[in-house]
Amino acid sequence: MKPTLLILAAGMASRYGSMKQTEGFGPSEETIMDYSIYDAIKAGFGRVVFIIRKDFANNFKEKFASKLAGKIKVDYVYQEMDAHVIGTINSERTKPWGTGHAILCASDTIHEPFAVINADDYYGLNAFEKAYAFLHNQCNEKTYAIIGYQLDKTLSEHGTVSRGVCEIDSNHSLISINECTKIYKNEGVVVYEDDDKLKGLSPTAMVSMNFWCFHPSIFNLSKKLFEDFVSSNMQNIKAEFFIPIIADYFIKSGDNTISVIPTSAQWFGVTYKEDSAGVKEKINQLIQEKVYPTNLWQ
Repeated sequence: MKPTLLILAAGMASRYGSMKQTEGFGPSEETIMDYSIYDAIKAGFGRVVFIIRKDFANNFKEKFASKLAGKIKVDYVYQEMDAHVIGTINSERTKPWGTGHAILCASDTIHEPFAVINADDYYGLNAFEKAYAFLHNQCNEKTYAIIGYQLDKTLSEHGTVSRGVCEIDSNHSLISINECTKIYKNEGVVVYEDDDKLKGLSPTAMVSMNFWCFHPSIFNLSKKLFEDFVSSNMQNIKAEFFIPIIADYFIKSGDNTISVIPTSAQWFGVTYKEDSAGVKEKINQLIQEKVYPTNLWQ
């Protein structure tokens, strides 16, 4: 069975200011997701599952259903705030429970090895090829993977970014992901702010851009961890259950491994509204280099 691609597209896009998941950046109004799906099909993936919110489901399906028909199997999953939650949620909570919760919401739909990506990040064909090879040949109940990007290839020219910096052992296995916030270049040096102090980071450090490769066994683990997380955070309206919480527990319990697979691909994305013009320019450059056709789905 071919692996599945799960796209996380239920986010609120608070820093960006609009629905960047469905914004057109390509010459024929292609979204960033379109290019990811195109690359995933080329790499060998057999299905795409979108995780979205019900309140924009119609708009979302209208944008993707017809153009993907006959090209790849498509399913939709809704990340609702009360999904898999036991108990009464604080009425002041306004958003779902994070990326780990999003994965859990797909548990009834996905039964094969799968990759997870963000809707608003461009990952590149090389990353999908490496993910497919791992999912097809190596993925099992004890072995997951993450596609690692070089830090200096993931920065924004229009503000600071947060990145999960991967600590890796000699076997290229993940030890931990250290979340660093407010990363930027300062006089040519990559730095981040920690307790009002500037600290340096290696520009070649491997970072997570939320491109994961999982066996469906992750769903049972996620369910248990999420139940514990919710019981401890029911009244915390900002608490989020992130994928690295699951990954950290996985590698620290038993003989489990998360391989860090480096990619040569150049990442780009839209954290800030000002990033939009740069994304369009990079896509146009890829089209000029014949990486993509002008009209992706024609």
